[in-house]
Amino acid sequence: MAATSPPLPSSFQNAKKILSNFTSFKPFSILLNDNKYSHFRCQIKSLENKPSNWSVEFLSGTEPLRLIQNSPSSMSMAAASASDSAVKTSKKVCLFYCAETKVLAERIAAESDAIEPRSINWRTFEDGFPNLFIPNAHGIRGQNVAFLASFSSPAVIFEQLSVIYALPKLFISSFTLVLPFFPTGTFERMEDEGDVATAFTLARILSNIPTSRGGPTSLVTFDIHALQERFYFGDNILPCFESGIPLFKNRLQQLPDSDNITIAFPDDGAWKRFHKQLQHFPTVYNI
Repeated sequence: MAATSPPLPSSFQNAKKILSNFTSFKPFSILLNDNKYSHFRCQIKSLENKPSNWSVEFLSGTEPLRLIQNSPSSMSMAAASASDSAVKTSKKVCLFYCAETKVLAERIAAESDAIEPRSINWRTFEDGFPNLFIPNAHGIRGQNVAFLASFSSPAVIFEQLSVIYALPKLFISSFTLVLPFFPTGTFERMEDEGDVATAFTLARILSNIPTSRGGPTSLVTFDIHALQERFYFGDNILPCFESGIPLFKNRLQQLPDSDNITIAFPDDGAWKRFHKQLQHFPTVYNI
């Protein structure tokens, strides 16, 4: 204890002498606030021929220290309560997926016990329009929900958007849309009058996803064509741009001839977008 601390009360000194008779007693400290003794509890780790379920209570400088034996039942209840609290605070994610991403979703769920794959009935009417159903919709209330999408063709975008718009309105805690590939990203600007920037159109559609209890939807996509496309999205969605280039680099470095690799870019735009992440390799591109 620091030299500036006030002297210990005589009751503490007497109790320390009593407790020192226990062969396995370990020293313990006092929490001081503004140089005043405060209420504290400290656990005696072990006593000779006694279970380690004793604690010492110090209330004030005028009252003696008290040696208290905790009942096993109270200790068990405290341990069970702590265990239940840990389970409740752990984040569980209900992962929905489309038909094209089913295998990938199952592989992702196999990597973590916190991810639970959830299926959707992807059906169609006789005229070809979607007839969709989310099983056990009440069971995802208050849960963190994610959807693994695949906008591989215009034909599947409408049915997936229908589900994406429906999930946040099921009283869920948060919603994350994982769109591995942003399909319209290559047409993100107008070069001639009359060009339609479809990347902006898709961004506007996704920006209208309803908010969940936790706030705006998080959109995760990989290697979008141009980083400035983040400004195409509205305030109702939070775009998160990730990249697979680090995994690509690790794979290249594992090759036996990794010192003899050249990266070829299809055009100047691709070189500007990714060359800084691949600067350890020689690069060429078609002007």
